[in-house]
Amino acid sequence: MTPLSIAFLPLTDSAPLIVARERGFAEAEDIALTLVRDTSWATVRDRLVYGQVQCAHMLAPLAVAVTLGLSQAPCPIAAPFKLNDNGNALTLSSELAAALDPDPRRRVEDPVATAHDFANAIGLHRRKPVIGIVHRFSSHALMLRYWLAYAGVNPDRDVTLRVLPPSLMVQALRLGEIDGFIAGEPWSSVAVAEGIGEIAAAGVNIWQRGVEKVLATRADWAEANGEQLGRLLRALDRAAAWCDDPANHAELAALLARPDHVGQPAELILQALAGRMPLTRGGDVVDLPDFTVFHRGAANFPWRSQALWIYSQFVRWGMVDPSAEAERAAAGVFRSDLYRAALAGHGVAMPGASMKVEGALANPLAAASHQGNLTLAPDRFFDGKSFDPQDISGYLHALQSI
Repeated sequence: MTPLSIAFLPLTDSAPLIVARERGFAEAEDIALTLVRDTSWATVRDRLVYGQVQCAHMLAPLAVAVTLGLSQAPCPIAAPFKLNDNGNALTLSSELAAALDPDPRRRVEDPVATAHDFANAIGLHRRKPVIGIVHRFSSHALMLRYWLAYAGVNPDRDVTLRVLPPSLMVQALRLGEIDGFIAGEPWSSVAVAEGIGEIAAAGVNIWQRGVEKVLATRADWAEANGEQLGRLLRALDRAAAWCDDPANHAELAALLARPDHVGQPAELILQALAGRMPLTRGGDVVDLPDFTVFHRGAANFPWRSQALWIYSQFVRWGMVDPSAEAERAAAGVFRSDLYRAALAGHGVAMPGASMKVEGALANPLAAASHQGNLTLAPDRFFDGKSFDPQDISGYLHALQSI
């Protein structure tokens, strides 16, 4: 058995890693998988960079940021497998939520109107709103910035973004230290169940196929251990497919609820898995199809165009200076070549291309695939814009006009 250690945070989207170990998919690939539970993304990052673990459950933008050397010395990261799409929500204090549309369902279903409501509420709030984010380089933070900017809100001037570990968001909201937070599940569901927060926006309604968490490893380790990595990816593919099957959701929720995993009530975890969630305590359950996607629609395929969308947002917000070198490095984090090498010939339908125009699909689309039948799901951004990875400067220029 090959021993492999993976660092993770107690979030619902760690499910493929947990299932790979607990359901025997890793063992079937001759891998003795050890999961190392952490509290913060900074700790996960450091464990990976300094070799305490071979792989990590990681925010997709953080993998790009580490490669580019943002806030630390550069360390090339390889992300050969996406663990999920979507899975996050913006939760506001009841006080701040009261300044938005009084119908919670309308808030979530109409992100355009809610963005404008939020913009109007800023000046009426008792202070500049403080919104918790799990990391500066997180998918959630980039989506929040994108959404706020649409309504003319400058996220670096008009609100305060405060970095907190996901597991501390609910406590910070309860104490009034923040006025809301955007994070992965189950933390929004916990805040709603405790009656201290209301879900105002869902990531799936901001970007229908928003890139979320990845399996990350150091690029040098990936190159030196291709055979081991291939076996791990095959185990994760089977685990992700198991997670995506609604017939398994109750068992999955119970598994994640264990104290050594996510450690929150199974009934709250199940809500996001099923895509049926109350937005307020005691409120009606709202259907949010594809709230969390683990496997279907090529969810695990590391599109290089998604890495470049992340890079474009780093440029937009002044986190990195634009350059051809940085652009190449960012695109190279998402290793579609390693994904294909591991899963070719194993019955996994995968795209024939490694990049696409992000946000262009309004309807399901049968796509060219190396093997099997592949249907890509709608992936629209809430504002109707699309991202062409071949024209990043043009895309950013268009956003400046918002």
